Amino acid sequence: MHNASKIVTRFAPSPTGFMHLGHAYAALQAWRLAREQNGKFLLRIENIDAGRCRQEFEEAIFEDLLWLGLNWDGQARRQSQNMHEYNRALDRLKTNCLLYPCFCTRKEILAEISQAGAAPHKLHGHRYPGTCKALSETQRQERIAAGEAYALRLDMEKAIQRTGPLVWIDEKRGAQECKDLSGDVVLARKDVPTSYHLAVTVDDHRQRVNMVTRGIDLFDATHIHRLLQALLGLDTPRWDHHKLRTDHQGERLSKRNRAPTIRSLRRAGESPSSIKAMIGFDRQ
Repeated sequence: MHNASKIVTRFAPSPTGFMHLGHAYAALQAWRLAREQNGKFLLRIENIDAGRCRQEFEEAIFEDLLWLGLNWDGQARRQSQNMHEYNRALDRLKTNCLLYPCFCTRKEILAEISQAGAAPHKLHGHRYPGTCKALSETQRQERIAAGEAYALRLDMEKAIQRTGPLVWIDEKRGAQECKDLSGDVVLARKDVPTSYHLAVTVDDHRQRVNMVTRGIDLFDATHIHRLLQALLGLDTPRWDHHKLRTDHQGERLSKRNRAPTIRSLRRAGESPSSIKAMIGFDRQ
């Protein structure tokens, strides 16, 4: 593990839109934790999705953070500049026979889950039914040679057998036994050569993060990240999953729910202190 004597945490937004109030709350949580303990607050730009990420959004992240009074230590890390590191991690998992190609489309996966009697409202949070896991190596190679698109999935059963029991620490909830909650997750696709799960695991190690501060909505994902750390021989941080800010209807402040952006609030005449008050940060 990293030396826990000095907190190193991070804020890691994706530049697929302007920063909103939910982002501000997450950034403030991490920044305050680092500054109160004389630690480091790092910035990471998670821009692996080239089709949705834009330079103007990245520039706005820097501008909005500084306007809020949040300074970060060192240079920001951009995932797009570190694909070679994610490729090395994938190669290591391939060498250990822990990955397999999946040729299913999202539509096909949803259909199979539905037929199994567990129709989801959305794909996220539902286990992949293993459609392509049973393919023989010959069948896989024939389909790859034919040019079929595919993703690389982690064989969770093999992975857990390799690592044995694992534990990770959440600051608010204590020790957590690592569990398989997500099934065989995708770690790479042809159009996006690494996944969120793989990239953030490698990034946290490379940035020497020893306290991952993020929303409670990512709590279950931590089981995957702890497993990947063990498989790849990476350092294990502690985690602090904070509550999420919601609007008056109880909806999470997010891009999908059209949360007010920091840019629009600035233009409307709000101040950094008033924005902190909006998300309840001034009362903590």
